[in-house]
Amino acid sequence: MSTERHNRGRLAPVIDWMENLSEAAYAYLLLAPAFAILAVVAFYPLASTFWISFLENQTRGAASVGGFVGFQNYIDILTGDVRLARQFLDIQLTGSFPFIEPGVGLFQQALFVTLAFAILNVLFTTLIGFGQALVLDKDFRGRRWVRVAVILPWAVPIVIQGMIFFLIFQPTVGFGTDLMNSLGLFSANPLASSQDSFFIVLIADVWKTSAFMALLILAGLQSVDRSLYDVAKVSGASAWQRFRLITLPLALPAVLVAMLFRTMEAMRIYGLIESTAGCTTVPSMTCMVVEAMFGGTRIYGTAAAVAFMTAAIIGVFISIYLVKFRDTDGGIY
Repeated sequence: MSTERHNRGRLAPVIDWMENLSEAAYAYLLLAPAFAILAVVAFYPLASTFWISFLENQTRGAASVGGFVGFQNYIDILTGDVRLARQFLDIQLTGSFPFIEPGVGLFQQALFVTLAFAILNVLFTTLIGFGQALVLDKDFRGRRWVRVAVILPWAVPIVIQGMIFFLIFQPTVGFGTDLMNSLGLFSANPLASSQDSFFIVLIADVWKTSAFMALLILAGLQSVDRSLYDVAKVSGASAWQRFRLITLPLALPAVLVAMLFRTMEAMRIYGLIESTAGCTTVPSMTCMVVEAMFGGTRIYGTAAAVAFMTAAIIGVFISIYLVKFRDTDGGIY
């Protein structure tokens, strides 16, 4: 008993200090272990990548990086330096993209592909996922099996997903090439065209990830108070008015969260591209990083620079979403 009192006496100042903390300070105290883990597994690798991006590419001997060169790697990437282009001979557009002029640097091509893919992907997955969530939110016979059917594509591994669409659009194997060619949408060999392959990868990813969007949005829809719809019906509100004035505003925070996660994933697209059309046909920024690190000539300084620039662009998108969270959720975020 005396030992317990003695231990309690030692902890008393700490307990009193914790009890006098404000709610915000107490919340940060509870989150401190998570922040510490995040600093080790996320911030340290990011800082290390940033430092490596300032080092010279060392292509001879055992070393992968040389001395400090400052922003030279970034300058070479942004200006499409010839020396940089030689390191990426295996990554070149094999077709033509709208709005990309001939001779544009590889980084500009990869940036355009990545941003275009992310924007179109988030747009279509949000629309399709929202529609699926609205259906799954209703009570009807067989709803459980419909939910399984919607979620099933999300369970397909990326490599298998890529091989499925690779075989669908193989001219001598799949049915997709003849169908799309007859409609005048794709060429006779779409996987050899950068533009056609881009849309094939986009379709494949939307098919898979719209289920993820549907699940997150469905969670937001099921948190809406059902009595609001009853009151709206009694007041004579139409189905469109109930959707516009009740469903959409109250589900918007969940939609924005889903869009945030989907944007981050879409900006890092690599596995689906490589297993469907290959980075030689649809180069993304992540393709540049992987090729620079594991290609024939390993240039870690350039790879780190591209990786950090990709992370910076993702950070910009996250900041935009956080601003929208603050505006739509009463300043909680």
